[in-house]
Amino acid sequence: MSVLKISNRDAKHLWLSVNGLARTPTGPLDTLALIRSLGFVQLDTIQVVSRAHHHILWSRNQNYREPMLDTLLAKDRSVFEHFTHDASVLPMEFLPMWQRQFQRMKDKVSASSWYGNALDADLLNSIKHKITQEGPLSTRDFDTKIKGPKQMWRKPPHKQALDYLWYSGTLATSHRTGFTKFYDLSERVFPNDLHTQDIGDLAQVDWLCRAALDRIGFGSLGEIRKFWDATDSKDVNAWAKRDAADLVPVEVQGADGSWTKAIASAGIEAQLQTLSAPTSRLRILNPFDPAIRDRTRLKRLFGFDYTVEMFVPAAKRKWGYYVFPLLEGSRFIGRIEVKADRAKTTLNVLNLWAEADVTFTAKQASKLDAELERFARLAGLTTIVWDCPR
Repeated sequence: MSVLKISNRDAKHLWLSVNGLARTPTGPLDTLALIRSLGFVQLDTIQVVSRAHHHILWSRNQNYREPMLDTLLAKDRSVFEHFTHDASVLPMEFLPMWQRQFQRMKDKVSASSWYGNALDADLLNSIKHKITQEGPLSTRDFDTKIKGPKQMWRKPPHKQALDYLWYSGTLATSHRTGFTKFYDLSERVFPNDLHTQDIGDLAQVDWLCRAALDRIGFGSLGEIRKFWDATDSKDVNAWAKRDAADLVPVEVQGADGSWTKAIASAGIEAQLQTLSAPTSRLRILNPFDPAIRDRTRLKRLFGFDYTVEMFVPAAKRKWGYYVFPLLEGSRFIGRIEVKADRAKTTLNVLNLWAEADVTFTAKQASKLDAELERFARLAGLTTIVWDCPR
């Protein structure tokens, strides 16, 4: 079979398209459809402006507002929370294909080795009994204490037990108050028709691999595996052999002109023919946005070298604690550090950097001002304050 070559221009356009960033982020809003098209949206506790999951959805449609995701989770039951590469929210319709991930996570963090110590079976049973009797509860409803010296990341026994029961699918996220998670029995959260479906493991693997490839456009077997992080390398290798007739070998041009081997779905040529240039709108992307999560792929396709420095000591940071990439069209033109002061309803601009090959024009400055105003509205802020040179 001949190898299809995908130019860097087309590769970037396709990548932004499958990530929902090629279109202008306006028009009718269907939040669930956005999550479905992305596959999942990563959850994160940090709220510098708006938490990552809200920012990611807003970047696809700026009519989105923060309470909307909570409604899908707690009221509509149209999404559920679990673990991909990190804590994430997924469409509830994916639940039958997620049974193996519950088992994988249960095995990975099994009671015999969880946090380096065995979990007490009596504690697990008592937590399940308390939730059964009282309904959804949070970690604040339990009071076990850490024994021995306190260390970073150590959790009290009840938190370890809740985590284990949640990873294994015994408990599920019922709702959140603020960002506090409430746990309930999974059978009281998950719709029965989805929760009780018995899908074979092989069918789950096939679905996960195909769904991943659809959402990345093209990629190596490793990139397909990493998308959900719900399969192992041997699973993906076996799938690629089973589905070989429906896969197209491609070579993808990087920003530096080099070529990388990958695979794509059978419809890749038609998909490339219908591509159009992304909107020229300037966007402030979240550090956890799915379009930039794979830093190696990001640098290869766009020549944009991006690192999250929130866990880097302040004195060693090159940029800052929480720095947002700036995307204009199909080009990353800079990065910006902004922070919300909700008490004063201001969005403070702390730093702005252009990429080495970019000189900001008056037009780009105007675009940035407009995007900052839109970003501020997402967080309920009214004023932009520049604490650095414009």
